[in-house]
Amino acid sequence: MHHIDFASFWPGYAVSVHTRSTTQITLALEPHPQHLPLCGRCHQPCPLVHDRRIRTVRDRDLFELRVYLHVSIRRVDCLRCGRVSEHIDWLPPRSRLTQRLLNWVDALLELMPISHVSQLTGLHWHTLKTIDKHRLQACVGSFEPGSVRRLVMDEFALHKGHRYATVIMDAERTRVLWVGHGNSREAIRPFFELLGERCQQIEAVAMDMNTAFDLEVKAHCPHAEVVYDLFHVVAGYGRKVIDRIRVDQANALEHDKPARKVVKQARWLLLRNRENLKKGQAVQLEELLAANKPLATVYVLRDALKEIWYAPSVREGWRRWRAWMRQARESGLAPLQHFAKNLRRYIRGILASALFPMHTSLLEGVNNRIKVIKRMAYGFRDSEYFFLKIKAAFPGKPR
Repeated sequence: MHHIDFASFWPGYAVSVHTRSTTQITLALEPHPQHLPLCGRCHQPCPLVHDRRIRTVRDRDLFELRVYLHVSIRRVDCLRCGRVSEHIDWLPPRSRLTQRLLNWVDALLELMPISHVSQLTGLHWHTLKTIDKHRLQACVGSFEPGSVRRLVMDEFALHKGHRYATVIMDAERTRVLWVGHGNSREAIRPFFELLGERCQQIEAVAMDMNTAFDLEVKAHCPHAEVVYDLFHVVAGYGRKVIDRIRVDQANALEHDKPARKVVKQARWLLLRNRENLKKGQAVQLEELLAANKPLATVYVLRDALKEIWYAPSVREGWRRWRAWMRQARESGLAPLQHFAKNLRRYIRGILASALFPMHTSLLEGVNNRIKVIKRMAYGFRDSEYFFLKIKAAFPGKPR
């Protein structure tokens, strides 16, 4: 049986003592006498050793065993830099984890939540969060927009209540460029200041019908067309029209308890896209719409509203818009008429989708991914870390 040369794992050091239990192995490392230490600042060889200190360090596991090192670290008296700790290739300055272990943990954190990595490695959650945050800052921490022409802007809730943040993406590469606190003009201004001269290249910006956002875009990007996003409009239509009509219809059926119960329980049936319904749900929806004309009207007009965004030209979009507005006015349904009236002032940004088809599923995907990151509790109290996680989740497609 061949003897394992442990010293080859830690260049410049020899294993002088080692102990082992059922769960861990502990090794004492002493520097080779002929191996000159390197200054921790200038990295030059330094023969003058001032003192030594023992640091307990964790290395990568050896099979089922945790590996701990008692490393004798020299403090050198460098003629250039003074008294500093020596530089060790495999051990970062002041770290209690070897570079080999850090590399392994980095790879694990790309694949798994912190809680799972903690169970696997035995490292504390906060230690892993610090490692992960440093990794993310190195990967996605800097602002590098590259050549960007089309942007997508969206707000999301940071906490329950009214604390929001804004995410801005490169629409063509599906890459998150920037995340910041707030959802006001002032909140997104730092992004455009960072973008600088590149603002002149922006040709379209997709967003919710948020006046604060459009005004700031117009102030910085003179050539940009504002495009209102279908995802938000349909979500608003569901809340303000379909939900309202459903409640009104349920109240009107007060004396018909079975019919009232069916309408009351039909919320998700009406809000879900038809293609996402199971076979039994599709039959249930058809029966509901056949029995209730107001619900059938608002359901059909929701699909017709979507078609305006998918028009092949501005002219065709305008034709679909006028037809939809006429049906909304003639429906006699107050919530629908009110919604249509409010939508009129956004018509330019709606028709602009024919020239700049920035697909709505992009923002839907961003929203869903942000919710997943929140649920997995990636250090959510630290919003800088949370924002880095969002950026890392959307690194973008290569050009």
